[in-house]
Amino acid sequence: MATGKYAKAISDRSGFEFPYNEMVKEWNGAFVHKSEFEAKHPQLELGTHTADQEGLMNARPDRVENSVAVILKPNPFETIAASSGIINVFEKSHGRDTDDTVRFRGPIWTSSDSDAYQNPVGFDGITGANLADSSGYSITVGKRDSSGDIDNTDDYYHFTVNTNTATSGGVSGGGNNCSAGPATLEA
Repeated sequence: MATGKYAKAISDRSGFEFPYNEMVKEWNGAFVHKSEFEAKHPQLELGTHTADQEGLMNARPDRVENSVAVILKPNPFETIAASSGIINVFEKSHGRDTDDTVRFRGPIWTSSDSDAYQNPVGFDGITGANLADSSGYSITVGKRDSSGDIDNTDDYYHFTVNTNTATSGGVSGGGNNCSAGPATLEA
């Protein structure tokens, strides 16, 4: 059996003569010396390209959530001055806009009708029934003081109550578990 220890081969790359047992075959079929060997470049073996995903099967559009009532801190309402119907409301990070309509409610009835709300507790000459007006109130963002200056638009808004006016002003009230939300609540 022949070992080929004296055999010679010509490199397809350089054209030089090399010992036959030092020759290797490249990815492209070229017969070259091991010192001239070049591996296949990785970009020559790209993976398969698939089309961009256009959409999902059975996709449904994002739904619009119904507005919900937000529970307010205890005694969230504050009158600004005697004989004024302007009420400031504290609602942390409310995210509301001027001219939004907001309806105020007291705590939920716990005994007879679990879907019904009580009126907020009246204070400083403002009745709870008036605060809980069923059509709600158009609000202005910010806390208003007795001189008409407005600040703290992130946590306060104010409205003018329909029929009552404050007796002394600067009084907080409304009770616990009052809520602020849309004029109508839907499930």
